[in-house]
Amino acid sequence: MSAKKASHRAGAKVHQKSALHAAQVQLFQLQRHLIDTKQKVLVILEGRDAAGKDGTIKRMTKHLMPRETRVVALAEPSDRDRKSWYFQRHVAQLPASGEIVLFNRSWYNRAGVERVMGFCTPEEYEEFLKTVSLFEELLVHCGIKLIKYYLDISKDEQKKRLKARKEDPLKRWKLGKVDKSALKKWDEYSTARNEMFVRTHTACSPWTILHADNKHLTRVNLIRDLLTRFEFEGKDRCADLADPAIVYTFDEKLLRDGQLAE
Repeated sequence: MSAKKASHRAGAKVHQKSALHAAQVQLFQLQRHLIDTKQKVLVILEGRDAAGKDGTIKRMTKHLMPRETRVVALAEPSDRDRKSWYFQRHVAQLPASGEIVLFNRSWYNRAGVERVMGFCTPEEYEEFLKTVSLFEELLVHCGIKLIKYYLDISKDEQKKRLKARKEDPLKRWKLGKVDKSALKKWDEYSTARNEMFVRTHTACSPWTILHADNKHLTRVNLIRDLLTRFEFEGKDRCADLADPAIVYTFDEKLLRDGQLAE
């Protein structure tokens, strides 16, 4: 690598760190406001396997107050969970006043992994799609600020990240039986994602999509988008906004113009 290229790359990394740090500072200011005003915030992060949910959440929570911040990543449902109302175990994890709760996957497992892998019946899947918007409308009506993000990556990027997990002993723990089927069932996951968007994107709880092939841009732009949804003391009016080429609201025309990974 030439000295010029090395210098350019080093400068880009410094800029990336600076941009992320500035967004994290603003996110901390927002959290102080949420605590003072006793607001309840629930952020859902969905996406294909290896889409970058873990890393994005890590950067979001790094400088937040731990007592008012919770990350929820539920394990496989128990026998009792399977006999209960589907949303029941999620209700216990909802935010209290002043809290930010981040769901690393959520009840939308039923619309994605469970449907594709056959972990639920067609009847259970259909019941979920018919009731989830009603459930979310109730949450919003009761004062929860609900924000749904979907991290969309290309097939080539997923393949590269899954290969890295397999080869790195510090990442190998992330590989489960579902991850091993991700590439083989790519088309099935695309179909499930599209139907989920069409049937659960509402005015009350819309989907926001991020092109997530670039991890740094995903993290910075998600935080920037989140900040635009609130007014708070100390908000930087001159701060960079989320890039509309990376973050955008779902629209059915996206299914026709190739903007989503297929």
